[in-house]
Amino acid sequence: MKRIKNPWEGKENYFCFGCCPDNPSGVHMKFYANGNEVVSVWLPQPQFQGWIDTMHGGIQAVLLDEICAWAVMLKMNTTGVTAEMKTRYRHHISTNDRYLLIRAHVAEVRRKIATVEATISDSSGQLCAQSTCTYFTFTDEKSKEMGYKGLQMEEKEIELADLIKDL
Repeated sequence: MKRIKNPWEGKENYFCFGCCPDNPSGVHMKFYANGNEVVSVWLPQPQFQGWIDTMHGGIQAVLLDEICAWAVMLKMNTTGVTAEMKTRYRHHISTNDRYLLIRAHVAEVRRKIATVEATISDSSGQLCAQSTCTYFTFTDEKSKEMGYKGLQMEEKEIELADLIKDL
């Protein structure tokens, strides 16, 4: 798989809670293309807890929503907004876990509406949360107006095991 370069990095007024590396309060997600699937390896942290040592459900929803947007960019080469999100929390996530594995892919496209499926698994492989997002995609003109110029990948191939090892 290859790391997806963030198309907004360095853009003025870019402060996304999900993917901006410069937002001090954000979750700083990074994304990798694995065929038509987007993958993110994320380190849970205590400041994102709800109950003691347990990740807040809202943060889990942010991780799922954000990766769904990147799956749309990868598959459809456009941006847009979440119209609906259905999330099922299946297992608690410890903020002390070694890492989380977040995955998403576009399951269906109808005109300008994409259905995206996403999951979060903990470091043991336990499925912790899953979501289906209905995503309203922008026209090419609107995406360009928002500063989107397409996705570019880093040249270097990287293995999932290497991402996890480097945490």
